[in-house]
Amino acid sequence: MNWTGISNASLIGRILRFPLRLIPPQTVLPILQGPVRGRKWIVGSGNHGYWLGSYEIGKTALFAASVPSGGVVYDLGANVGYYTLISSFAAGAAGRVFAFEPLPRNAGFLRRHLKLNRIENATVIEAAVAERSGTIRFEPDSSTSRGRIGGQGTLEVRAVAVDEWMEQEDAPAPDLLKIDIEGAEALALRGARRILAGRRPPIFLSTHSGNVHRECLELLDSFGYRVRAIDGRPLERSRDLLAEADSG
Repeated sequence: MNWTGISNASLIGRILRFPLRLIPPQTVLPILQGPVRGRKWIVGSGNHGYWLGSYEIGKTALFAASVPSGGVVYDLGANVGYYTLISSFAAGAAGRVFAFEPLPRNAGFLRRHLKLNRIENATVIEAAVAERSGTIRFEPDSSTSRGRIGGQGTLEVRAVAVDEWMEQEDAPAPDLLKIDIEGAEALALRGARRILAGRRPPIFLSTHSGNVHRECLELLDSFGYRVRAIDGRPLERSRDLLAEADSG
């Protein structure tokens, strides 16, 4: 392995990123490319790739193309709202988006992004997604995108099981699910059994450990889903998956 080459590439990357640090964090800029090009974004809310339009660029293009016009999207693990914005504009005025995010800091930016872009078809649910509804411990991370459910968590947050929440709120069933919740993906799937068995929507799923990855594949198989990797890796080592109901 050429460590010198890696070191040089890292140095060049830091040099290229340095001007981004000079932008005041509350600056609002247009997103430069991608499915929500031209929409407004708060620079300091998260990864610079959001407003640069380079964040998960291949995945976001596929996701945007998968949102049905007038459809219903559940964004589980909405963070500060990048996929929520994509969902909202792809679904159109007749569509609905339900964005689930437990961290108050992230939920605050999520709501600000919706307001900045005058989005009226998205609803924020300030809660974690789990197998059962109630309250759970949540462990924030130094990166605002990597907090997770944990027994030793320092923050107590509301938790919802998607099936129970949908019934209690009389919400429409999803036509598309996006799940990216830092290791609790299997819990979310188990809490959405009725949706998976009945509506069987396509699922964009990010997994965050080998054990959770295997458990999710087993659960999806039990509900008659076929799963493919969308990050170019073999399925067993992929982090980003698209699960679709097997019509056969």
